Amino acid sequence: MSHIIYKHARAKGKTEKKHFCANAKNKCFIFAVINFQLINVNKMITLLQANEVVAKTSGMIEAVSGGRIDTLLKQLISVGVDVGKSILLALAIYIAGKFIIKLVNKVVRQMLERRGVDATIQSFLKSFVNILLNILLIITVISALGVNTTSFAALLASIGVAAGMALSGNLQNLAGGLIILLFKPFKVGDFIEAQGTMGKVKEIQIIHTILLTVDNKEIYLPNGSLSSGSITNYNKMETRRVDFTVSVEYGTDVEKVMSALKAITESDERILKDPEPFYALSALADSSVNFTFRVWVNGENYWPVFFDLNKKIYEDFNRQGISFPFPQLQIHQ
Repeated sequence: MSHIIYKHARAKGKTEKKHFCANAKNKCFIFAVINFQLINVNKMITLLQANEVVAKTSGMIEAVSGGRIDTLLKQLISVGVDVGKSILLALAIYIAGKFIIKLVNKVVRQMLERRGVDATIQSFLKSFVNILLNILLIITVISALGVNTTSFAALLASIGVAAGMALSGNLQNLAGGLIILLFKPFKVGDFIEAQGTMGKVKEIQIIHTILLTVDNKEIYLPNGSLSSGSITNYNKMETRRVDFTVSVEYGTDVEKVMSALKAITESDERILKDPEPFYALSALADSSVNFTFRVWVNGENYWPVFFDLNKKIYEDFNRQGISFPFPQLQIHQ
């Protein structure tokens, strides 16, 4: 009896399995048909649009060949009205889009400033958002003119590939800009030296970094070479060292020179006590005895201290009778 029940259950299981497979195959077939239909929807729409254009064109040709001027004028007016509506709609979208882009840029700028985002990142993000919004606006305007955006997107993709190959250097500059924003070797407002150029960083854009030189010239440096080359940032550290070399005549009292240099540095409050100033007789040159001294100052005081101490050294040495040398050559007969 149990053997018969087992056979019956096994047969029933096979039958249910066949039904399940059949249902699964039917579902797969239905999904395949639906997918196929969805894929061809765009093609059908394109064909319908093409048929509509062909029908209108054929009607015009028939009207011209049949001498039906009234029909031709009506069709021309109808086409002109449709084209006019598309142009007006595209123009309205363009004007409204420009206003919205301006508003969005303002909101983004205020939001970044309110959150205290670094000026370097602000410049990059504002430029990126503005370019992205303008691209979306162009696509929307073209769509309003009746151009098939699907085909246009495919065309843009092809153009993008070709442009990417042709503008590989600019893509490298784009990647360089991202690297600069990520690792921050400098920021807007820093004074840097790179690619043989010195200047204050005015703006960091997607492709270029703009430097403002001391004589008020703008220099555009590509981010690609800038991110992969050596950069000297003069504002990265809070303090800087000022180095001086002073030359005196042979026969001058060394201690007198040392005392004069120490008195000059100690009288200037801008010179830091820690690290301590350094003084040394550095070289016995051909026509002079050279003294080197080094002092530490805050970064913003570097050039004022450099120029002021040179002036003080010249005035104090002349007052104390310490002579500066000049090149000499002795000729023996």
